[in-house]
Amino acid sequence: MRKNLRRTLAGGVVLAIGITPAAIGAGPAMAYAPAAPARTAESTAAPANYDARHDPAVTGMLQTKAAMLAAKPPASVSDMRSELGDQGIVDLDPLTGTPRQVAKLDGFLTGPSRKPAVQVARDYLRTHADLFGVDPATLKLSRDYVDIEGTSHLSFLQRVGDVPVFGNGIRADVAKNGALIQMTGSPVKQLPAGLAGARLSGDQALQTARRDARETRSTTSDNAKLVAFPTVGGVRLGYQTLTMQSGYLHVIDAQTGRILYRQSLTDYDAGPDALVWDNYPGAPAGGQQRRVSLSKWVTPYAKNLVGNSSHVFSDLNDNNVADAGEDVGQSSPGHFKYPLKQFSGDLCTAQFQCTWDPFTAFSWQANRAMDATQLLYFTSVFHDHLQAAPIGFTRAAGNFETRDGDAVEVNDLDGANTDNGFPDGNHVDNANMSTPPDGTPPTMQMYLQPAPNTPTEDDPYVPSDVGNEASSVYHEYTHGLSNRLVVDAAGVSTLNGPQSGAMGEAWSDWYAYDYLQKEGLEKDTAKPGELVIFEYSTAGANTIRTEPLDCTVGAPASVCPGRPTAGTGGYTYGDFGHISRRGAEVHADGEIWAQTLWDLRTALGYRLTESLVTRAMELAPADPSYLDMRNSILMADLVVDKGRHQRDIWKVFANRGMGFFAATVDGSDTAPVEDFSLPPAPGSPKGSIAGTVTDQDTGLPTAGVAVTFGGHSSGFAGSYAAVTDAAGHYQIKNIFAGTYQKVSAGGAGFEKQVKTVTVTRRPATVDWTVRRDWAASQGGAQVTEFSGEDSSGFGCGPGQAIDMSQGTGWSSDSVVTGGTAIEPRFITVQLPSAVDVTSIEINPTGNCGDDPSSSTGDYRVETSPDGTTWTAAATGHFGPDNRDKMNAVPLSAGTTGVQFVRYTMLGTQVADEGGSCPSQFSGCAFVDTVELAVYGATA
Repeated sequence: MRKNLRRTLAGGVVLAIGITPAAIGAGPAMAYAPAAPARTAESTAAPANYDARHDPAVTGMLQTKAAMLAAKPPASVSDMRSELGDQGIVDLDPLTGTPRQVAKLDGFLTGPSRKPAVQVARDYLRTHADLFGVDPATLKLSRDYVDIEGTSHLSFLQRVGDVPVFGNGIRADVAKNGALIQMTGSPVKQLPAGLAGARLSGDQALQTARRDARETRSTTSDNAKLVAFPTVGGVRLGYQTLTMQSGYLHVIDAQTGRILYRQSLTDYDAGPDALVWDNYPGAPAGGQQRRVSLSKWVTPYAKNLVGNSSHVFSDLNDNNVADAGEDVGQSSPGHFKYPLKQFSGDLCTAQFQCTWDPFTAFSWQANRAMDATQLLYFTSVFHDHLQAAPIGFTRAAGNFETRDGDAVEVNDLDGANTDNGFPDGNHVDNANMSTPPDGTPPTMQMYLQPAPNTPTEDDPYVPSDVGNEASSVYHEYTHGLSNRLVVDAAGVSTLNGPQSGAMGEAWSDWYAYDYLQKEGLEKDTAKPGELVIFEYSTAGANTIRTEPLDCTVGAPASVCPGRPTAGTGGYTYGDFGHISRRGAEVHADGEIWAQTLWDLRTALGYRLTESLVTRAMELAPADPSYLDMRNSILMADLVVDKGRHQRDIWKVFANRGMGFFAATVDGSDTAPVEDFSLPPAPGSPKGSIAGTVTDQDTGLPTAGVAVTFGGHSSGFAGSYAAVTDAAGHYQIKNIFAGTYQKVSAGGAGFEKQVKTVTVTRRPATVDWTVRRDWAASQGGAQVTEFSGEDSSGFGCGPGQAIDMSQGTGWSSDSVVTGGTAIEPRFITVQLPSAVDVTSIEINPTGNCGDDPSSSTGDYRVETSPDGTTWTAAATGHFGPDNRDKMNAVPLSAGTTGVQFVRYTMLGTQVADEGGSCPSQFSGCAFVDTVELAVYGATA
């Protein structure tokens, strides 16, 4: 959305055309509590994506487990890594301890075979049963489709009895010649024989899901089915629900009603004949209406715009239903010929023609039928383009077809009459695409722009229907492609993290302009800066994206201006999280991936690149990072063209900072490290590092600390990781010589320390000093009590105050009692053992989408040895200078033998902002703190 909502909670693959904050959601720290209610009736933002398997309350534990698995892998993992060689990948899922991905970048897992693809996969699983931990005979083949290159994509579901396991099956990709390309999926070992019975019915689960998604009615596509949901505490019986008023997939615990999983399916941004254009009204190429036949897509007797792959109607009241008068009929028998009626205004020119007047109620009616007809044409053309070779988004791959019951429901002029002939503030300057799993119709919504009665300098968009612009429509449609191809074994999209979500936006930009440039509708020469994204909407300005798509690295600032925090010229991997002033943001960060793919297109040509990029989606592991997708494109080249372009592909990615030594923890890492190196040649020198890890507060050697090489501790190029022994010692051998910028030591409550390490032939000593945060949940601390509103469902509950993250925090309700004072809101943290405290540090900053006034002002800290007898240890006031950092509070007493810490927020910073309550300041409704940390030594 281009309009900044007060509290934006859209996560994963949600916002498509505008640039809006995207806060990744999280859930409650306490096990199986009822789902939290909506924060306030005033909040209009959609609930964030959530996955109990990655709740911040368990993230630290999983990170520690991941580090341990990397440092001390099972023998089956070590054997497999040795078998695959230096470019092998054995990436373990810490939740299951089984492989998330097994592959190799320089070949296939098995040789050619004449056996059926299903048998190839089952034989490999049987041979490596100790690695995958499943009996192939127990797996149910749920999907088997062959892409246009002849690759078989197989999905196997695990089951508990007759109930399928959610999200953790196995996927196998087998080349045309019978060679096994890779295995992905993270299967669950030692599934129980059965599960506790359901206390909720399917209807009750649907009601819970609708309430959580703030939906007010059911649709004919809504459904619920039983699934087995893996958690850190075991497998739970749940209902997988689909509610399509706003487009959500949930898993609801069948015993407790708790939300175990929430995924928005919506990506926001933005025989007869007909009059259409091919680009946008007034475009230099494809900007004039011309007569075309719709006979390829619409039957001769069609009375409205129902095609073979989409149904278009004017959803003027935004109820997602074609009410009486909202379908568009023929202009005359056999014709949908509706000439454009132009409007005048400040941004209306011969090149950027306007289709309505934002200052005149119901003016959009003049072009309503033309708008819908144009959308039928655009969606039909792009359906055919994606279906054809070399892309091959076919019925088997999950495309959208009327005959399969999942044609795209295109809601044009969405909400145009929600405010007395105008669109209200929630129905302007945007577009979106909700993509449920295969078999359920997706929904595309196209809005008017700009906002009504708004001067152009405040809302500088050409007055038009977003559906009049080919790039906007193709962008939205491509969300359907990526969300149907990058999926788990059950066909549910896994584009939920910061990096995968950014790639979702990038693919949508790239596929749209790939087609438009190929068709001669957009100009792209060797000169950078020509492909302005959504140029019709913005009258040619870089206001929806910060740079043109074709900006090369080092391009002049005059055409590729960059950002103050990211620099000029084309973006590189190190710019991730720095392009938007709000930090990591999927549209802004997606520009890195989109520009990289445009470089690849320039290097390899559009046909080969279309094939490789699409095949890589089909080969992608769940929730991929940029480096995962780089690897998938390399594997796709092995499949499509026998690896002939490996060096050219590496050059492109290395030039954009995704070289061999680039580092990222996973797809959720918002601070990846770039590198510009090509892979080391075979026989390149290797070295080793060793050292000792000591505790900063005690000076003693520390056992159980993981030392890892970011981006290289998941099996790629060997597992560069180790765990310290009882004497604090560690050693890592067989490391390719080079400079690694994200080597870290930490885990189990120890704050991560990061260094740049250069490895040579000679053994190197790298010692570490780490500091333990005794209040960290990943080190064993836990929230035992709190007061006030529980915002866990928004990713900002009490548990986020002790998750060792400066990107999430605790937010509670602020009930003002007078001046800046509020009803006290406290959190009690039990430490894993008694501690002689040397320091308590707090980051009091506003979070959860609130403005800075919600930061904690007055505060109190108390300590206790037993949770019963309390001592006031510190009191004070945080001001603006204390925001966005950890602040040591002045301790006056209660520092020895401490096992409980109680932190109380007594006021906000509304007065520090020059305000008072009641007012629109966030601090009049919410009070927040980002993090609480406790340091010292065991008593």
